[in-house]
Amino acid sequence: MPGRHGGMSHPVFAYMYSRFAPGAERLGAANHREELLSGASGRVLEVGAGTGLNFRHYGNAVAGVMAVEPEPHMREAAIQASLNASVRVAVVGGLDSRLPVADATFDVAVASLMLCSVPDQRVALAEMYRALRLGGELRFYEHVQANERTLASIQRAVDTFWPYVGAGCHTSRDTLKVIEQSGFVIQSVRRFRFQPCLMCVPVSPHIIGVALKV
Repeated sequence: MPGRHGGMSHPVFAYMYSRFAPGAERLGAANHREELLSGASGRVLEVGAGTGLNFRHYGNAVAGVMAVEPEPHMREAAIQASLNASVRVAVVGGLDSRLPVADATFDVAVASLMLCSVPDQRVALAEMYRALRLGGELRFYEHVQANERTLASIQRAVDTFWPYVGAGCHTSRDTLKVIEQSGFVIQSVRRFRFQPCLMCVPVSPHIIGVALKV
């Protein structure tokens, strides 16, 4: 079953996400988004924008945001969120594997809780790399594979069913390693645990960071 970034409609997941997200934002996710986007400037490409929860965290140094979201229900919510954004945001459909943008046209690419669910992380990151100018930033906020052996084993077990109920979400991806293997140079990264609910244990290890296209 492809993830929501594979172009399929997932109305049940979209509904569940819209119900869960406000609580997670209050418990810390909003602060993580603020950290993720602090200091971002120029033209921004956000891939997998979801319901637009990042939009209110973009500062005045951002010239504009192109937000790509393939899932139609979440895209509609993102369009509504864009109306209240402090910067200009254009929400469009599109796949992470074929972004509707020209080469080297963005200063910043944002991957926010989406690399867990893309069908192929390397393909998605190659597309973001292509879209960035030389010296451009990839800003990432993702849940990732745990460093602790016990939790990593739990994640691998959970991934036998989790993607089927989570619209393609995987809990055990070593996302930071794949970012580095995709040609980006890590400038900063912070690892932390974030568990806004009991069932979130498998997705509690997170990273926030910045990588450069060089």
